[in-house]
Amino acid sequence: MSSEIGEAAEGAVTAAPVVLVVEDEVLVRMLACDILRDAGYDALEAVDAQEALVLLDARPDVALLFTDVDMPGEINGLGLARLVSLRWPNLPIIATSGAATVDPVDLPPNGRFLQKPYRPSTLIECVEAAAVIKP
Repeated sequence: MSSEIGEAAEGAVTAAPVVLVVEDEVLVRMLACDILRDAGYDALEAVDAQEALVLLDARPDVALLFTDVDMPGEINGLGLARLVSLRWPNLPIIATSGAATVDPVDLPPNGRFLQKPYRPSTLIECVEAAAVIKP
């Protein structure tokens, strides 16, 4: 029997990996979450860095942070990536942008960059490679 929820040995059910999507553009955020959910992930949404940090404090089950670089507010996506890396050093991070290419030295060691626009398959491949997680 298969389902969107992974199954461990002997019938034990495991929850889908949780990906936190941080994006201020609602349609882009919804699209990313739909892609992740269609691939079997549980996607949480945040509109900015502040909301993302609140969610990360409340949800220790987040397995990966997927954040836009260009966001309004005091903390952009690169700042969020650095803060998250300091507080949750083992949490994989993917930063994305259509406006700029990010130099790898601007990302924390647990971060990588995905250029927008991206194909759904490219996003899923990047998530799997960054986090070594599959639903």
